[in-house]
Amino acid sequence: MLNRIWLLLAAGLLAAPAAAAEGAAACGGETPCRIDGGEYHMALPEAWQGGPAVMFLHGYGSSGAKVIANTGLVAGFTRRGYAVIAPNGLPWKEGKPSDWSVRDGWNTYPRNDLAFLRDVLADAAARAGVEPGRLLLSGFSRGGSMVWDAACQAPEFAAAYAAVAGGFWLPMAQDCKGPVRLLHIHGFTDKVVPLEGRVIQGSVAEIIQADIWEGLQLWRRENSCRRNAAGHETEDGIWRKRWDCDAGGLELILHKGGHGLPKGWSAMALDWFEGVER
Repeated sequence: MLNRIWLLLAAGLLAAPAAAAEGAAACGGETPCRIDGGEYHMALPEAWQGGPAVMFLHGYGSSGAKVIANTGLVAGFTRRGYAVIAPNGLPWKEGKPSDWSVRDGWNTYPRNDLAFLRDVLADAAARAGVEPGRLLLSGFSRGGSMVWDAACQAPEFAAAYAAVAGGFWLPMAQDCKGPVRLLHIHGFTDKVVPLEGRVIQGSVAEIIQADIWEGLQLWRRENSCRRNAAGHETEDGIWRKRWDCDAGGLELILHKGGHGLPKGWSAMALDWFEGVER
C-alpha cells in the first residue's frame, strides 16, 4: 500500500511540470500571452525547438494582435527560424490610442515599457525557449521610436536593434548608455515621420519628432564610428550606408517610398542581423 502511495505521489510530481509547461504554452497567434503589466502575442516557426527571436513593436494606435495577423510580416521571420514576439502598447490616456513610453517631453503614459519589454522577453524564454541573447528588437513608426529609446537607455537588452520609420523625439538624448548594433530603415518621401523631423500639429502639448540625421550623428558618436560611411550601395530604389565603428555598428537603409515597410525589409533586417551576430 505504501509503495502504491509513493508511486502515485511520484507520478503527480512528474506530471506537475508537464502540466505547468502546457499551461504556460497555451498562448500564441490570436491568443495573447498575459503577464503582469500587459499582454503580448507570439508566433513560432514550424518544428520550433527554441532559438532566436524578433520582438516587433507596433505603430501608434495598433496592437500586437495586428502584427501577428500580418502573415506576410510574420512569415518573413518564422521561415528563417525566428520566433516573433509582438507586445501590446497601452493607451497613453484612457480612451486614447495605444502608444509606447517614448521619451518626448510630454509623458502621460501609464507604464515603464523598458521594464515591460524585459518581462515579455523573460516570459517568452520560459514559455517557448526563446534565447534572450539572440534577440533583434524591431518596430515601426512610434514603435521604431521606442526601439531607438530602448537602444539608448538599455543597450544590453537586445543583441541588435532595427527601427523602421521612427527615431528620437525632442528633447533628444545627448548621449546614451553604451554602443549598440543599429539598423535604421526609412522612406525617403516619408511625410508622417520626415527625415528632417516635424512638429505634431494640433497635439495636446507641442511634441516634436527629432531630425533622423541628428539622431544618426549621435549613434555615430556613441558607437565610435568613422565620420564618413565605409560602404554605399544603390539598387532598385534602395540606398544603403554602412559605417565602420569601434564599438557596436550602424547602417542606414533608405527606400523610395513613404511611411511604410519597404518590400523585402525583413530579409534585409535578418541578413544584417546575422552578419553582425557573427
